[in-house]
Amino acid sequence: MSYMVTLLSMTVSLDELPDTFTTATACGRGMHHRDLYRLRDSGAVVELSRGVFRKADSEQASLPDLLAVAYRVPGAITCCLSAAAVHELTDEIPLTTQIAVPRHQRPPRIDHPPTQVFRFAEATFELGVGTVEAAPGEYVRVYNPARTVVDLMRLRHRHGEPVALTALRRYVRRADARPGLVLDIARALDVFGPVRNALDALIAE
Repeated sequence: MSYMVTLLSMTVSLDELPDTFTTATACGRGMHHRDLYRLRDSGAVVELSRGVFRKADSEQASLPDLLAVAYRVPGAITCCLSAAAVHELTDEIPLTTQIAVPRHQRPPRIDHPPTQVFRFAEATFELGVGTVEAAPGEYVRVYNPARTVVDLMRLRHRHGEPVALTALRRYVRRADARPGLVLDIARALDVFGPVRNALDALIAE
């Protein structure tokens, strides 16, 4: 009963907010900070990350960490191991949510979920970007499979060459694989030689 009283005291009800929302969105629609935190403490909403909330009775998010980080950094793109996991190009379980931001942008600091930020060149930042449904009807930006394998190859000193080669091998075995697109992206990212050699070796297997 006390929960109902709390709702009646608000200038905006929880029903008027989207399934996932930020503190700024809630307050912008008339909800006071203390009411929002009361909803969190009562279990009516779950705090996915600092300032990012999701209604507890909404459909479960399939990629809650990616969803949370996307709300924290709207222009970011899921990349590297996180993107490889989305596209089933790796068995590695990323210990952090890996995102890319433009090189000129100051990298955000996100403690929860643990997040690793890569700074990519502005000229090719949007190359190969797509989306994935992180929650019903909610999409986040992610590099497509071709861009992902190229990024893993050019950053293999960070992620490990076996991880990069496994991702590339899984990609070329897909029915929708486009090796030519991989080479085009590799050329744009100045890693054509190593990617071409790795592709030739895999195709010859």
